[in-house]
Amino acid sequence: MSVSTTPENNSSQHSAVAELTVLNIIVAVSMGHFLNDLMQSLLPAIYPMLKDNYNLSFWQIGLLTFTFQLTASILQPIVGIVTDKKPMPYSLPVGMALTLIGLLLVAYAQHYLGLLLGAGAIGLGSSIFHPEASRVARLASGGRHGFAQSLFQVGGNFGSSTGPLLAAFIILPLGQSSVAWFAIAALIGMFVLTYVGNWYKHYHKANAKRPPADKTLPLPRNKVILCIAILALLVFTKNIYMVSLSSYYTFYTINHFGVSVQASQILLFVFLAAVAAGTIIGGPIGDRIGTRSVIWFSILGVLPFTLVMPYANLPVTAVLTAIIGFILASAFPAIVVFAQQLVPGRVGMISGLFFGFAFGMAGIAAAVLGIVADSKGIEYVYWICSFLPLLGLLTIFLPQMHQGKVIHKKVK
Repeated sequence: MSVSTTPENNSSQHSAVAELTVLNIIVAVSMGHFLNDLMQSLLPAIYPMLKDNYNLSFWQIGLLTFTFQLTASILQPIVGIVTDKKPMPYSLPVGMALTLIGLLLVAYAQHYLGLLLGAGAIGLGSSIFHPEASRVARLASGGRHGFAQSLFQVGGNFGSSTGPLLAAFIILPLGQSSVAWFAIAALIGMFVLTYVGNWYKHYHKANAKRPPADKTLPLPRNKVILCIAILALLVFTKNIYMVSLSSYYTFYTINHFGVSVQASQILLFVFLAAVAAGTIIGGPIGDRIGTRSVIWFSILGVLPFTLVMPYANLPVTAVLTAIIGFILASAFPAIVVFAQQLVPGRVGMISGLFFGFAFGMAGIAAAVLGIVADSKGIEYVYWICSFLPLLGLLTIFLPQMHQGKVIHKKVK
């Protein structure tokens, strides 16, 4: 039995293949994000081990996070601006290679300086990876920007949540040098991202004659700057709270509830898994109801739970951190898409700015929170952080957007 090959059938077949190819790319770049962030999450996951091995203070733990986040945040916006003008398809596997080098430095560090160098190399890998990977996700989105951004980011979130489990069951029993085994994940990541780079290169060749993207701002320049500043402050709010959990939650559960190191890693996994779930939900919901509505719910809606957590027992704390992680994480895809709509044609710059700002502010917060924890106690840190979601009220100043256009309300 033969199959008809009318133009209509050919068109539908080509569309199906194109859609499959786009989804393959989004999944591949999400897998790269999974491997990238899995390796990065190993560093904070083994903080208790490093603290004992090198006799570190909380301040020195904070400095490790600060070094990683700062190297990432300084370069990410620069990478984004450069690649907006000149795309670099094969920068993705290069970033993964730097992460591999950082892992090896951490695995075999003889002194605290070696740990700092390893953290810095991991940060450099992140600064190269995130802007271009986020751009590829948007190019492959087919207009479903929230969905693509969520799928891309959830790979990183699942990587971040898996890292502590692997640390608990592999690195803690086998010792610090076993970190080097995760170089295999980096090699897999380099292979996957080379495949993505090939698609990215062919995409630009195929679209070389297309007119440049429209860079007309949807709002007056000063209003756009104000909105970007508000979004950056919301990211600042979200990530201070998130880093208080990702960097110090294990110490909090050990000191406050007396759990074992391995149990604390499992509790951290519960939080990070909830973060991953919130991320995958936030983008598609933003595509349907608007990014501004998601931001409202995600930042301000978490406040009741953060206020209760410092006074909760262990089981309730575990549940609360899962709820907090889920709600807060849903904001980031919406914030990134909202910012990309405010500044069209600058995907790399916006992605670099917000991923970089997120990392940078988290790093500064980690160092400051470490100092506070040394002087006031780890419980005091969570009491202070519980009030941060109040800054979500700033969302009232953001305009309503749809597909990059401002929605103007009619005045009767």
